[in-house]
Amino acid sequence: MAQVEKRGGLLRKSSASKKPLKEKVVLMYDEIFMTEDPSKCSPRFWEELFLMKVNLEYLEGKLESLDGEELMKIKDNINCLFQHCIQALGEEHPIRVVNALQTLCALIRGVHQKNKSTSGFDIINMLMGFDKAELCMKNLMESLDSLLCAEGSESLKSLCLKLLLCLVTVTDNISQNTILEYVMINSIFEAILQILSHPPSRREHGYDAVVLLALLVNYRKYESVNPYIVKLSIVDDEATLNGMGLVIAQALSEYNRQYKDKEEEHQSGFFSALTNMVGSMFIADAHEKISVQTNEAILLALYEAVHLNRNFITVLAQSHPEMGLVTTPVSPAPTTPATPLGTTPPSSDVISSVELPLDADVQTSNLLITFLKYSSIVMQDTKDEHRLHSGKLCLIILTCIAEDQYANAFLHDDNMNFRVNLHRMPMRHRKKAADKNLPCRPLVCAVLDLMVEFIVTHMMKEFPMDLYVRCIQVVHKLLCYQKKCRVRLHYTWRELWSALINLLKFLMSNETVLLAKHNIFTLALMIVNLFNMFITYGDTFLPTPSSYDELYYEIIRMHQSFDNLYSMVLRLSTNAGQWKEAASKVTHALVNIRNEELQTAFS
Repeated sequence: MAQVEKRGGLLRKSSASKKPLKEKVVLMYDEIFMTEDPSKCSPRFWEELFLMKVNLEYLEGKLESLDGEELMKIKDNINCLFQHCIQALGEEHPIRVVNALQTLCALIRGVHQKNKSTSGFDIINMLMGFDKAELCMKNLMESLDSLLCAEGSESLKSLCLKLLLCLVTVTDNISQNTILEYVMINSIFEAILQILSHPPSRREHGYDAVVLLALLVNYRKYESVNPYIVKLSIVDDEATLNGMGLVIAQALSEYNRQYKDKEEEHQSGFFSALTNMVGSMFIADAHEKISVQTNEAILLALYEAVHLNRNFITVLAQSHPEMGLVTTPVSPAPTTPATPLGTTPPSSDVISSVELPLDADVQTSNLLITFLKYSSIVMQDTKDEHRLHSGKLCLIILTCIAEDQYANAFLHDDNMNFRVNLHRMPMRHRKKAADKNLPCRPLVCAVLDLMVEFIVTHMMKEFPMDLYVRCIQVVHKLLCYQKKCRVRLHYTWRELWSALINLLKFLMSNETVLLAKHNIFTLALMIVNLFNMFITYGDTFLPTPSSYDELYYEIIRMHQSFDNLYSMVLRLSTNAGQWKEAASKVTHALVNIRNEELQTAFS
């Protein structure tokens, strides 16, 4: 008997004398791509179509092969297919519903791909028709909402979320996706919250739900009233907020674990042995090879939650055992389109409300600690534009946290001490700190450590000015809280002072190169103002009188750097150039530091 192969919708016999046979569903697709109504000759055409297994590859390929004019000729049939897909979502037979959901995904992706290339037809008109668009989208969103809230198949819920993610991410700029106007009108916000608040649903669908919510919040957020922004800002249900926090924490933990595994694998390899032999001459190059794909989608979700909802701040500090990832096998998900944004969610078994088994040595953790570890990895390498944007988003999130009064309260709480193992960039002049030597300290110390680490390790030719400005802003906001509340933090302040002075020296030594691209005086002014804050108000928040003495000693020891800075800004402020005003501000700010009494205090 001749063997049968299935390729691209063809059932092909091995005999070359016979024409290849097509799958029935492919033949039905071909009828849809004709100009005539396929149901004229076959009244049960649409009923039979959704009993056939969807061939996504063929359907999307067929749409892609047509030009805009050809596609407009079959617009009525595309509209009919879209409408019958929506009708099938209300069927009791799960096979019809599954096939309808997958067909909708293929239609939306295929039609948008055509619009992205050459033709300029309207997406809404092509899919639904202007006259029926509002009713179609209302029915579609109601059906998806019902499926998500029902106690039915988890596979169906997964497909619903994949369809919504497909709908949201088909355009590069989400605000240009006009179909989302109907998603704004017919909200599924409550369905998303229900998934996050119920542990079984969250375990299966939490990641997709959080990413979907983050994307919907960003639709024209600065141009019009976005109902998802309004609703997210007032959520106060503890179970929902905790569920969202758990999903984000698990996704970030998965990234941290993958990076650590690769790092350990790298260190145990041949290259590690070689670098040990030659004195670690190539250690920096070795670590550049350690790369794990970042997860901007979940980072965006964390930003929106922290930025919009003050109640979410409490979730950052909620302690739980530091969770490892288990390897329990999970049932395979139904075939769906590729994951949007190029990100891969953690396996569903790790997004569980049940605490995972722990070793005796594993300490408690929280979302903020997980985020700080994630940030310490992402912010190591900003030469890559992708990671540069990730690092920027991390610093924006830290800025939101540093601005919040409640967040500052638990950051500085002496009763909440943690051992935070931040990842440090390998450098030739320092050894990697042993994890076991890390002390338990208030969380603000870990934030300051992260900022100091960034300052020290990114003085390079491609200077990330924006990241440095945000980094100094985070430090400034933390100091403002300490000054206001008279919090005497036991921290190694000398490391911060030394890092800031070295940064000033870097700005001065690379003045010509940096001024061609950046206004370095903005950053210099921020650094000088930090020192002014320590000088003027340090007695209210530095831990001991000896700390204040160390500050004076450090300034006197490095007085030549401040004198050089003064000479540079004085030279530019007396010239009629573009930097005159910016340099003048730094000149005035240096008065405290250059005070003669301060210079001679310990002489």
